[in-house]
Amino acid sequence: MQRFPTTSDEEREAAVEAAAAAVRRGELVVIPTDTVYGIAADAFSPDAVQALLDAKGRGREMPPPVLISTATTLDALAVGVPGYARALAERFWPGPLTLVCRQQTSLQWDLGETRGTVAVRLPDDELAIAVLERTGPLAVSSANTTGRPPAQDAEEAEAMLGEHVEVIVDAGTARAGEPSTIVDCTSSQGRILRRGALTLEELNEVLEPLGASLTDEG
Repeated sequence: MQRFPTTSDEEREAAVEAAAAAVRRGELVVIPTDTVYGIAADAFSPDAVQALLDAKGRGREMPPPVLISTATTLDALAVGVPGYARALAERFWPGPLTLVCRQQTSLQWDLGETRGTVAVRLPDDELAIAVLERTGPLAVSSANTTGRPPAQDAEEAEAMLGEHVEVIVDAGTARAGEPSTIVDCTSSQGRILRRGALTLEELNEVLEPLGASLTDEG
């Protein structure tokens, strides 16, 4: 395992390339996001995704979300995205919003027991985006073992996951420190599955002009 600092342009480039190269080899990496640190794997490598779940001590019934580098990728991964979901993405992407949509049936991947859905997020973090631009969509879950709080910095991530990952990109303390808000967008009425950095009120403020609203089951 190697930990890469990111205090200069040269260090950031080395860290991003090391993380992207490890992902391409099917290995796990830890990257910063705009919420908490995440453990990442190639979304299209079933072995890598399974290794991610194993590292966290998580079963296939809890599939990881997928991070993307541009909003247009949503339509490559999901079908039947409702208008309210697009309105939320337009307002809060990049940012701490995860949208659970119906996945494209043609996708050749295995994220776990998704029941035909995919959870998608566009993070507001330059380092994460730089890695994603070189790797394509990544399966990313919070960098922690199940039952413990998400890592807020590289030290915490290494303590919990260091033996499972090849590269840790160290960008200091996580900016938000709170996970993304997860919204189920698989039906005509959206609902919050997990409360996070965005509140129900903030989300519904965007949807009110559309005559839509979310319910909160987080």
